[in-house]
Amino acid sequence: MKKLLFFYFLGISIFSYAQENLTYQKPSKEILELAEAPLAPSIRIDSKGENMVFLYRSNFKSIETLSETEMRLGGLRINPKTNIGSRERYYNNIKVRVGRKGTETTVENLPKNPRLSNFSWSPDQSKMAFTNTTTSGVELWILDINSKSVKKLTKDNLNANIGNPFYWFKNSNALLIKTLPDNRKDLIDTKIAVPTGPTISVSEAGKKAQNRTYQDLLKNKADEHNFEQLALADLQKVDLNGTITPWKESAMYRSISFSPDGNYIMITTIEKPFSYLVPYRRFPSKSIVYNTDGKLIKTVLEVPLIEDLPKGFMSVRKGKRNLSWRDDKPATLVWAEALDEGDAEKEVEFRDEVFQLDAPFTGQPTALLKTINRFSGIEWGTDNTAIAYDYWWNTRNTKTYIFNPSNSKIKPEILFDRNYQDVYSNPGNFVTKRNEFGRYTLDIIKNKAYLIGDGYSAKGKFPFVDAMDLSSKKTSRLYQSNLTDKVEDISMAFNMKKGEILVRIESKNEYPNYYVRNIFKRMTPVPLTQFENPFKSIQNVKKEIINYKRDDGLELSGTLYLPTNYEAGKKYPMIMWAYPREYKDKSSAGQSTSNSNEFTYPWYGSPIYWVTKGYVVLDDASFPIVGEGDEQPNDTFIKQLVANAKAGIDAVANLGYIDRTKVAVGGHSYGAFMTANLLSHSNLFAAGVARSGAYNRTLTPFGFQSEERNYWEAPEIYYNMSPFMHADKMKTPLLLIHGEADNNSGTYPLQSERYFNALKGLGAPVRLVMLPKESHGYAAKESVLHMLWEQDQWFEKHLKPSKNTEE
Repeated sequence: MKKLLFFYFLGISIFSYAQENLTYQKPSKEILELAEAPLAPSIRIDSKGENMVFLYRSNFKSIETLSETEMRLGGLRINPKTNIGSRERYYNNIKVRVGRKGTETTVENLPKNPRLSNFSWSPDQSKMAFTNTTTSGVELWILDINSKSVKKLTKDNLNANIGNPFYWFKNSNALLIKTLPDNRKDLIDTKIAVPTGPTISVSEAGKKAQNRTYQDLLKNKADEHNFEQLALADLQKVDLNGTITPWKESAMYRSISFSPDGNYIMITTIEKPFSYLVPYRRFPSKSIVYNTDGKLIKTVLEVPLIEDLPKGFMSVRKGKRNLSWRDDKPATLVWAEALDEGDAEKEVEFRDEVFQLDAPFTGQPTALLKTINRFSGIEWGTDNTAIAYDYWWNTRNTKTYIFNPSNSKIKPEILFDRNYQDVYSNPGNFVTKRNEFGRYTLDIIKNKAYLIGDGYSAKGKFPFVDAMDLSSKKTSRLYQSNLTDKVEDISMAFNMKKGEILVRIESKNEYPNYYVRNIFKRMTPVPLTQFENPFKSIQNVKKEIINYKRDDGLELSGTLYLPTNYEAGKKYPMIMWAYPREYKDKSSAGQSTSNSNEFTYPWYGSPIYWVTKGYVVLDDASFPIVGEGDEQPNDTFIKQLVANAKAGIDAVANLGYIDRTKVAVGGHSYGAFMTANLLSHSNLFAAGVARSGAYNRTLTPFGFQSEERNYWEAPEIYYNMSPFMHADKMKTPLLLIHGEADNNSGTYPLQSERYFNALKGLGAPVRLVMLPKESHGYAAKESVLHMLWEQDQWFEKHLKPSKNTEE
């Protein structure tokens, strides 16, 4: 009896410690110093590269900010008190530089405790509008670039719940703003509201609605009411003196777009009925064109509720879609229509046809071109020259066409026909310049267009600028970076006549900075910024790109970091961090875009912190999943996953750096899914960290990641790829971390909770950490620092067991 009582109380004791009541913890000094290093500002630069606006913000939000009231409706997350997205990232300071050689000046008279967002240049680029979120709402402010001064234009009654809350008129002297309607009804508190009946959903026989597992959807009539009230807004016109005049009555405004000449405004509104299956972007909508006085010109598009698209990633709805303005014309609408009825499984010669219609939109549409794949966009140029793009996900194919928008009888010519995952063959993007309408169109000089490319190759990254003769379609190279100890990126072209481009240059220990380079004069680039390296403690860390092969000969790579206290001949524990990616050919899968000269930047989710704690880190390790021909990548997912991991460990072990019995693997989202599978199906690792993943694929039955087939078409794939189904095989220590408010499709917090319960029930060593208020990515300082502490404790315990670190 005494023995039984002893074990009884022991059981109570063990059970009572199954959950730990920890407050937020901070990681060790080495990690904390890096995590709290100040951010460099974000930059807004005008089209000529003359004036710059520097925007500053803190690294993190606070848990108090994340704890503010939040409503999750129709795929949105809204703060109903302030009427702006509850997950908005705010800036808190502004500096301005006038002229390339000017000095940065702090803007005075900013609001107290600023929470700034929605920055937008005026059409003439002399001003910038932005919002400030107070404790009770959203205000509109204006920054004058030349005077470096700001002023408040409205009270805090803007509605920023859906899309931009303001839009510039063409003259740069007034804005169209969305404001809270005076007749908005009170919101329903769904926690205390008394139901008036059940919630009923209906499916008609034969009508399929195979949708992804979206989160934050509407669930009942109370949600519908709240969504409508939060979406409703009045449209008003405000001039720069603050004079406000009513412009349009209350509606659920989704998007607003001015014609290039500024004489027309296309407004898209959300209509009813709402849906409990899809987010608001697939609710019914109506697009109407008005003149600048608010007079209705024409209803140009009405879209029904979209719940039942044909099967396939490349399937689309019937009718007009991608409705937009033609950038090189005063007021011409352009759109695409499916020629396959939107059904990706139908075999047709052409998938889409593109049309245009000039103002006042009463004539017959004109056909422009047909695309072999699904239409994806147009770069407008002149009356006779434009560039169109299409793509097809299933084959990873993309085509680039040059066509004459004034004569559809002239057959479009295919300039590039390529695998878009083949980065080595990427010809680059066409250079655009700002036209008389303030829109960006092809920069064509003496019948030549220009291309800026990343310049990836097996030898490294060497970005380039090419000129294309539009008659012969032949290209000539004007410039290519030859930096071998640094990395250069070409951000944009300021003036192709003068040869001025904006570049960003960085090295392992030099923070990325911006320069103006003249590709014709070949002179030393002129610096625009001089940001210092805030991560001094790791600036001299040994870093290299290692190349190795999988057992089937596939080329792989990863970025290898050695500990800051590295001693030659000593073996260290290793952390491998990765994210699987699907390919349709081995050639593309074996390409690398990593560069050892890239700046070493330890962002919040990075494993690089642990070089300061005596770990080797293999970051961004290649994890390609390849399915060539009729084979789909996921048909051999597990086999390829394990082969990728083994190859990475072998490569580093062969260099003599690591003890291969002390290797941990980690990843976020699909990387977490990868981690759980590796621990279930291999004995390569001593521990794992899986953040915000999905582990049971039967909970995402209509596709996930790049898997198009549904569960009933490929049940064995869903079963074999689900770590939950193989929880009985998992014996390796696993740290699960998940945000309690995850909004990502498929990665419900339930995924981690149920997987933890399965592993715990089967006796696996597992720890589950749920971060309050956090979404798919983590934002609060308290959460991020605690996450780093958890990971540090886990690695120390399971890769350095001699220290006897407590969980």
